[in-house]
Amino acid sequence: MYDEQGAQYLDCINNVAHVGHCHPLVVQAAHEQNQVLNTNSRFLHDNLVDYAQRLSRTLPKKLCVFYFLNSGWLGRAHLFCRSSEANDLALRLARQYTGHQDVVVLDHAYHGHLSSLIDISPYKFRDLDGQKEWVHVAPLPDTYRGPYREDHPDPAAAYADEVKRVLSSAQERGRKIAAFFAESLPSVGGQVIPPAGYFPRVAEHVRSAGGVFIADEIQVGFGRVGTQFWAFQLQGEGFVPDIVTMGKPIGNGHPLACVATTQAMAKAFEATGVEYFNTFGGSPVSCAVGLAVLDVLEKEQLQAHAASVGSFLMELLGQQKAKHPIIGDVRGVGLFIGVDLIKDKATRTPATEEADYLVSRLKENYILMSTDGPGRNVLKFKPPMCFSSDNARHMVAKLDAILTDMEEEVRSCETLQLWPQPSSAQ
Repeated sequence: MYDEQGAQYLDCINNVAHVGHCHPLVVQAAHEQNQVLNTNSRFLHDNLVDYAQRLSRTLPKKLCVFYFLNSGWLGRAHLFCRSSEANDLALRLARQYTGHQDVVVLDHAYHGHLSSLIDISPYKFRDLDGQKEWVHVAPLPDTYRGPYREDHPDPAAAYADEVKRVLSSAQERGRKIAAFFAESLPSVGGQVIPPAGYFPRVAEHVRSAGGVFIADEIQVGFGRVGTQFWAFQLQGEGFVPDIVTMGKPIGNGHPLACVATTQAMAKAFEATGVEYFNTFGGSPVSCAVGLAVLDVLEKEQLQAHAASVGSFLMELLGQQKAKHPIIGDVRGVGLFIGVDLIKDKATRTPATEEADYLVSRLKENYILMSTDGPGRNVLKFKPPMCFSSDNARHMVAKLDAILTDMEEEVRSCETLQLWPQPSSAQ
């Protein structure tokens, strides 16, 4: 990225510019379609169906109905045919299908800025009006900071049992569950990687309670995790959510989002007779942009690139962890990585002030970084997918130099002694 004076910054956090800032092929696709037609989705256009078909090839066959929105607008594409709007629609679909109201979410989660989504975002509602009676919060499946850590024999089962307990408690109070709503990789919660097998177990408990499973892929989808196209696929080949929401990277900065679901859920939604229509959802230009993003991902092999560069970056950051005691944990997959900064290894107290200082120093060195997590102490890496090995080396070298400076400053302060002043004559 460049500022108004032409200074160049290395962007390590912008997961919206998924295939790179102002990628020429994406810009060209939008420009060319704008010159031909851009109108609302009451007018049929091939781009809508073409795009839905392309997306369908990346997902399990069960997820075959697509609703396109902006902010992650709405049009419906038949294959029989954040983003806030996408997650709000997912909530409506789940409630209509199940006939239930309540939602289970993970602690520290954030799902959008609409009122319906603030209500299911502990990250926000705890600072506002508090928790609604229809919202139930399960522990974040964090094996570094949570109750079941890396030394637990089966953290996936243990965290899934916590969800089961939340469900049982809600049912004992007469509450009926519509959905379990979770980011496939919790981001705001601190770049958390749920243990493998956690989602399938949770889905079993939730479906037994009459609810559905909603996977929020708005920050982590479209090949970011490297080994898979969608982050929920990290949980096992047999696991399929009932609803998947997409946004942010889907349009490389263009306002585009999508909800993918099953025919059964879509039919239940439409049975109300209340049509869901959004003027700009699935517009010709938006779908042209979405298609161009998929084209770039394929042509530039960015999913494989994310796997390769992400693995290299994890290796470099692991070396820094061995060198600098402030780094308590390095976790991630593909180009979704968190560096957990701590004050001491025994208590794993979040190094919040140090993290804030480090981000400021990195910016002075023309590197854009940010923090996440309840303690605002986790450095988050979610760069554009074109982020290279050379970019990784450059960023880690600057990180190393700044951490070394910070450690030297601490040692200098520790060696300073305040000598007693001579007492004045009586």
